[in-house]
Formats: sequence, structure tokens, C-alpha cells
Amino acid sequence: MTDHIETITPEEVKAKLKKGEAISLIDVREDEEIAAGKIPEAKHIKMMEIPDRLDEINPDEEHIIICRSGNRSVNVSYFLQDHGYKVKNMVGGMLAYERDSE
Repeated sequence: MTDHIETITPEEVKAKLKKGEAISLIDVREDEEIAAGKIPEAKHIKMMEIPDRLDEINPDEEHIIICRSGNRSVNVSYFLQDHGYKVKNMVGGMLAYERDSE
């Protein structure tokens, strides 16, 4: 795994959403984590379901991958990148996103 995964900060994601940019957000957390809240524009695909749901992910778009702290999402980012997808990992995950919202 020598390929570098690009990152994006929660602040950059918020700025893109505020500007109305059409971005693809994929939240890979579990159902109970999503129940506590997610970015409304994000598509929820649990990490373990990603391989079976690749047909729901447009290979022509760039996708921002999100989890709780940024660890699971980097693993999903490597998997998707290895399958030809353009991805960025949101550093700090939803912990950082929500902390910045306070």
C-alpha cells in the first residue's frame, strides 16, 4: 500500500457544502453511529458493505470517505482507490466535523 490517499479537512468539506458544490460524501460508519447524526448530504454505506455495493458508487466522480475518527475511512479509501475510484479521506472523521460545529 504505497499509494498515497489524498485528504480533506472537515472545514474544507463544510466550505464545499456551503458553496453548494456537488460533492459525493460516503459515510462508512455503522447504523448506531449514523443514528447519532451524519452529514445530511452523505450516502451511508457501511464499511463491510462497500465491496458488495460498488455499483452504487460512480467511478467518474471523486468521493469523500467519512467515518468516526478517520481510521476506517482511510482503509475504505485504499480499497476504493485500488479499484480505480477517485477518493479523499476526511481527516478526523465525524469527531472533528462535529467538534468544529460547536
